[in-house]
Amino acid sequence: MPYSTRNGVSIHYEVSGEGMPMVLIHANPFDHRLWLYQAAHFSTWFKVVSVDIRGYGRSDKPSGEFSMLDMAEDVLGVCEDLGIDEAVLMGASVGSGIALLLGLERPELFRAIVLVGGGSGGMNFDRRIDGYGNLGVARYQHEHLHELVAPQFASSRLGAYLLDRFAEVGPSLSGAAIARIFQARAALDMTPRLPSLAVPTLVINGEFDISLDDGRKTASLIPNAVHRILPGTGHACCIEDPAGFDEIVASYLRARQLLA
Repeated sequence: MPYSTRNGVSIHYEVSGEGMPMVLIHANPFDHRLWLYQAAHFSTWFKVVSVDIRGYGRSDKPSGEFSMLDMAEDVLGVCEDLGIDEAVLMGASVGSGIALLLGLERPELFRAIVLVGGGSGGMNFDRRIDGYGNLGVARYQHEHLHELVAPQFASSRLGAYLLDRFAEVGPSLSGAAIARIFQARAALDMTPRLPSLAVPTLVINGEFDISLDDGRKTASLIPNAVHRILPGTGHACCIEDPAGFDEIVASYLRARQLLA
């Protein structure tokens, strides 16, 4: 079971497939399994690296203060351990914030970036911080998960099953660590830097995504960025309609000769 400790925090990751690396960074309050469909699909062509960000999965759950740059360094540590010097980078929600920051700080490492359901600005996460910091994971995670998908998905058999599987890990999570992730994301506004982003960028939002407006704004400010909306889905569109999501990503990568 591989871990990276280069940034002083133990970060778990999984690898599948061979080829150019595709690094996947999940959303709050999921773990690397948010990308289970994408890991299965894209490992046909890529070496897919699915990371558990700090606070989730088998990674450490520090409750002290940390920044988005610290979280980005965690991902870079995984890349360094695997000898990755170029990759496709994909992140969802807070993972898209990490991916965006990595594209701004280390553009030479990435051939393309896919930002899923995220924005660039500092955001108000007071309700999330209060939910995890004061109510705790057991009381708040279920509500949070259901807000991140379209209502019809949450009420479907598949949606209920998948969301319950993520909620099952609640007892092993730290509400304080999750609250710190939201605090770190709220403190960073990357909007002024977007016009300088040199990495080809695809922004994907679900039709009912709570961050749809932020996604539109982000895409409009990044040179030559492409924005796509996946019908009938919410914030976690990659598990709500994996086939539709994967086709958007694949089409974008094919257009840039990154996928045969």
